[in-house]
Amino acid sequence: MGPRRLGFALLAALIISIGITTIFYLRVTRGSHSKTRPVVAAAVPLQPGTPVPPENLTEIEWPESVPMEGLIDKKDDVANKVLSFAVAKGQPVLRRDLASSSSLGLAAKIPDGMRATAIKTNEVMNVAGFILPNSRVDVLVTLRSENNAASTITRTVLQNVQVLSAGTKMDPDPDGKPENVAVVTLLVTPEQSEKLALAQNQAAMNQGTIHFVLRNGGDAVQTDTPAVDMTELTGVPKPVKEPAIKKARVVKAPAFYTVETIANGKVTIAKFPLTE
Repeated sequence: MGPRRLGFALLAALIISIGITTIFYLRVTRGSHSKTRPVVAAAVPLQPGTPVPPENLTEIEWPESVPMEGLIDKKDDVANKVLSFAVAKGQPVLRRDLASSSSLGLAAKIPDGMRATAIKTNEVMNVAGFILPNSRVDVLVTLRSENNAASTITRTVLQNVQVLSAGTKMDPDPDGKPENVAVVTLLVTPEQSEKLALAQNQAAMNQGTIHFVLRNGGDAVQTDTPAVDMTELTGVPKPVKEPAIKKARVVKAPAFYTVETIANGKVTIAKFPLTE
């Protein structure tokens, strides 16, 4: 190959290399400068239950290539509104984070159709202080009879219930620090609130006890567990009830007997007393 041909080959390779590099650069720069839109975000950590001051809000550029449902464009749609959930600094405020306009405090965290009910606790029921806001618990009730200890039973009445607040705190400690409180508030349905009211009434009359069982927040499986009584706990077999024996019905025999005779087509019936 002559020097001229070698020069042309090197020049062609250089041109091709420059072209490929230019195309790659344009694609990268085009991707890095994708279209964005301004959305409302938290300028400071926002807590639920209280109106959001306008100065605690800011705007951030959100890439249109990353769609997210519920983004808000105007600060006026968030300012002085109440949040149902906490929003971290720099995170966008979504419409699902906003509570209804008539709700404040704990009521702002209650979804439509749900109820909040408070239950007295102690250190044992409170799982050593580790029942925190947003925890998930099962509720067990032990019912006892004054006359027959063997009839005492424990059963699970509610499963996978959300804890709205522990004491007066509606958000868990950032460090996960346990704290024993006197009252725990649960998020329940109207039917579940009736069950809890009945259980608390039994506890108030010293005929029952309420216990919380802490569960993994990601475990939403509902288990069908039968009630447990004292016989199953102690291993003593349950007494077998003997079937009731029906008494034989005594039919009293008549005190006479009858004799029927037919003569010349005429029927005659005569009764005679029985003799032993």
